[in-house]
Parts: sequence; C-alpha cells; structure tokens
Amino acid sequence: MSTEVYTEGSTEVEMEPALPEPTSCDPDPDADAKPKPKPKEHAGPISFPLYIMWALSVLLLLVSAPFTIWYCFKKVEEHMRVIVFRGGRLLPGGPKGPGIFFQIPCLDDFVIVDLRTVSYKLPPQELITTDGVTITVKAAVFYHVEDPTLATIRVEDYNYSTELLSASTVRNVLSTKTVSELLNDREEIAKDLRSTLDEATDPWGVEIERVEIEDVCLPYQMRLGMAAEAVASQGARAKVIAAEAEQNASHALKEAADTIAKSPHALQLRYLQALQTIWAEKKPSTIILPLSVDFLSGCLNKEESSN
Repeated sequence: MSTEVYTEGSTEVEMEPALPEPTSCDPDPDADAKPKPKPKEHAGPISFPLYIMWALSVLLLLVSAPFTIWYCFKKVEEHMRVIVFRGGRLLPGGPKGPGIFFQIPCLDDFVIVDLRTVSYKLPPQELITTDGVTITVKAAVFYHVEDPTLATIRVEDYNYSTELLSASTVRNVLSTKTVSELLNDREEIAKDLRSTLDEATDPWGVEIERVEIEDVCLPYQMRLGMAAEAVASQGARAKVIAAEAEQNASHALKEAADTIAKSPHALQLRYLQALQTIWAEKKPSTIILPLSVDFLSGCLNKEESSN
C-alpha cells in the first residue's frame, strides 16, 4: 500500500490512500451471518411518572400483601409464552414461561402467545391459469409462532394476517401455472408456496411449516374431455396388448405343431390329455368325436410317406 505526501505551507501531511467504497454489486460475505433484527427493549429513558406508578404499586402490594399476593403469580403452560409490558414498555429479558412469573398489579400488562402449530384451511380459491382455464383450488396452511415478541409488537393479529396473506399468495402463485402443472407438480408448487409465505411472514415472527394443495376442481366439460381421452388411451393400449398376445400365441402354436409333427404318437397323447381335462371339468359327460384318432394317425402317416 503506497502513501502520498504533500506540503501545506510548511507542514508535511502524510495521507493514506482511500479505500474503495463498497458498491451494491459487491457481495457481503457476512450477509447470511447477520442476526435478524430484534425489537428494541426500553428504547429511551424511563419516565418519572413510571417511577411514581411503580412505587405506588409496590406500596399497595406491601399493604395488601396477605390478601393480594396470590393474585400476582401467574402460571404459563409449556406450549405458551408471555410478553410482559411494564408501564407500556416491553419488559427486557424476552418472553416469560413456561412456569410461574410475578406480575406487579396496576402496572404490568401481558399477552399470551401460543407456540403450537396452527392448521388453517383456506376457502376455495377461484382463479384462471395461464392456459385460460378457470379452476377452483382448495389448500391448507400449517404455521406456528417462532418469535413471540415479534408476533406481539410487529403485527396486530398474526393469525388473521397470516390467513389473508396465505389466500392471496396461493391465488397469485397458482395463476402463473398451467392445468397440467397443477395436476402433476403439486409437491413442487407446495414447496414454492411455502418458501414464498415464509419469507413474507418472517418479520412477524411466524414460520410456515407446510402448504398442502388438497384438491384442484376442474370444469365439468374439461373433466369429460379428460375422461374420454383416458378411456381412448386405455382402449388403444388394450388392443395393442391383445394383438401382442395373439402374436405370441400363434408362435407358440406353431412351435407346438412342429413338435407334434415330429412324433406320430404325440397327437395320441395330446388327445388323451384333452379328454382328461374335459372329464375333470365335467365328470357326468359324454364326448362324441366325429373323427377317430386312427383316422388322424393315418393322415399323418400318408403325409410322412409323401414327404
């Protein structure tokens, strides 16, 4: 690193080279390592009226302690957290619970936040796909509160806000898909919806766990057309399979005929086997054959002598 020296009057001043200012295009290596912004606790000094209220509340508590001390202890369940506001200010130390915490009467207010997973079934969303088909989509969203403090002070009602955002996001994302994509790529679309919603609800302290597309309702005429196409496809496949079976059977019969022609007694054995099969299926039966086996054997003998 080089330095520059210049003279100002009679004084020499040594200047360090200025470092280049970071631009918006330069990547920030610590961007992912930066913690999420947390709400400020006790922003600014505590006012004098708050000290007076605190002193009066403590004095009142000491005077009526034998009777009211039991009402100052609050219980918090394992799946809940409590955000305490003392004199309207967020109490430092983060959420309280689970367990028992102490509340100063007439001075502390608290909000209980449930940390359990909430499942919400969206109303049927009617939308138009990119290929011009009007469909109705049914979906469900599963989410929970990740940061109780943000969910309390950043949004008025995080449940209602999450539900509204989920409905609008489902409509906006699915409107950019085709019908075939909605029917075949549900899992990928659900992952895209989940990441989009989670990015939007992150400042509220709400984490989206899953987004499930339950059903895609198509118009009646389109369902009829798809059913007819499926029936035609199945019929074509059945005909191809039957033709392949006939071809394989003809090859097998040809090989069997060649094998029987090599041995004169093979036809007699095949005849006895056919009689045994008929007798096993219908025991009280009478079989009348127009041609005898001796006649067939004579025909075979004549064919062999001619050859």
